[in-house]
Amino acid sequence: MDNPYTVVVDGTSEFQLSKEDIASLDIIKTGPNGFHLLKDGTSYHIQMVEMQFNARTYTVSVNGTEHQVSINTPLDGLIKAMGFASNGQKSIDSIMAPMPGLILDILVSEGQEVEEDDQLLILEAMKMENIIASPRSGIIKKIGVKKGDAVDKKQLLIEFE
Repeated sequence: MDNPYTVVVDGTSEFQLSKEDIASLDIIKTGPNGFHLLKDGTSYHIQMVEMQFNARTYTVSVNGTEHQVSINTPLDGLIKAMGFASNGQKSIDSIMAPMPGLILDILVSEGQEVEEDDQLLILEAMKMENIIASPRSGIIKKIGVKKGDAVDKKQLLIEFE
């Protein structure tokens, strides 16, 4: 399998998925955070409960049962295989918009101290609410957007001291 994504469910089950595997899924969007998947004749109703894009961890409800899911990219696998530690996120001093969208809510204020993985703001993109979490502990120096703003990809959202 070329360049597999590693999906870990509830810390116990691990799956390798290629881009082709993902593209071949029989899945349709049913709502802002909802999907319907048909796999081997079985129907699955999926709801994205919480999304931490920076950490690539998600809380996903499948037919009413919540699961903790983490996704590692092919690059993560290469870094792990080579024995390198990935600490680059800890020195991040600003957060840019990962995609174009609309700022639904800002959950912090300038001068506020935050911890790693604290929720900072909610960005609506592609009809999904995406929670942007803090990649590190620190103090919010500047908030570059306000509620209701439309943002472009790579636009400054938040700066840390």
